Amino acid sequence: MLEPPRYEQNPQAIEQDSFRQIRELTELAGLTLDQQQVAMRIVHSLGLPDVAQNVRFSANATQAGREALASNGAILCDVEMVKQGVTKRMIERDPLCFLNDPTVAMLAKSRGETRSMAALSLWTDSLAGSVVLIGNAPTALFRLLEMIKQGAPKPALIIGMPVGFVGAAESKQALWDAHEALGVECITLLGRMGGSAVTSASCNALLRCNLDEYY
Repeated sequence: MLEPPRYEQNPQAIEQDSFRQIRELTELAGLTLDQQQVAMRIVHSLGLPDVAQNVRFSANATQAGREALASNGAILCDVEMVKQGVTKRMIERDPLCFLNDPTVAMLAKSRGETRSMAALSLWTDSLAGSVVLIGNAPTALFRLLEMIKQGAPKPALIIGMPVGFVGAAESKQALWDAHEALGVECITLLGRMGGSAVTSASCNALLRCNLDEYY
């Protein structure tokens, strides 16, 4: 009869060894300490060290994000999975997601657009100084860029990492190409990869930096 495999059960030991391996396997040269924490969290979420090469940080992204989070700025999420991925012990204000608001479905149907796009209509009052997390819907990221270009309040930081084959890579490239002209800070993961987990993990990395939890 086969013996069951032995495996590490201590959560602290698992996390410490995971990030030890990530540091060994990931090219982090040229990144600041805070940028390294975000990149490593993305690698940890995907299990792919090479993905760090596609992470992009605007000039003051990590600083702006940390300051907004430290001052309890709003955290705006495109989907519930992103919202649920933000570590609650590290925040005092619940993240916001309006995707399931009863008015959103009707608004999306009347406009002939995705619910993710329509939900951004409810973001306006919370956008200024916020941290925006878009991990699922490229259409939400495209719409946000349109809104800012048209004069909507600017978030402190956009973490834009939607995943997929239709519009995902294009929306992230659009964010990266336009962020300086729009006057917004951003963190993005170029290409098709991304998702709710990496997006919330990037926010969690900044929250951990504020608590002086570094790997």
